[in-house]
Amino acid sequence: MASLLNPYILFAGNTREAMEFYQSVFGGNLNMITYGDFGSPVDGDKIMHAMLETDSGYTIMAADTPPGAEHNVGSDMAVSLSGDDAAELRRYWDKLSESGVTQMPLEKQVWGDTYGACADRFGVSWMVNITG
Repeated sequence: MASLLNPYILFAGNTREAMEFYQSVFGGNLNMITYGDFGSPVDGDKIMHAMLETDSGYTIMAADTPPGAEHNVGSDMAVSLSGDDAAELRRYWDKLSESGVTQMPLEKQVWGDTYGACADRFGVSWMVNITG
């Protein structure tokens, strides 16, 4: 699989409603997992990750703001880089995070992938996910 670049939207608790709306607009296949699916007793019904793959080839990803994190309108969008080319994605990560701020180090996660989040030197939020 080639690396993919997609929008990633954070919502204040209404991801399910928003993504079902986008599915009604664009069609396609919608998959969602909750924080509870990974054992979180806090906000277990909230969406940890949603992905809509449309019939036209668009992909929209989203999540509810993580438990304990603040939802800030205006900074609730990120760019997601994902795929299975670890060398390529790590190279992007290194350059993006080098002069920016790392919010979550690029490391193995409970869902089996390697994931990290950072803001580059311009304040743009990036998420990198290397398929496990």
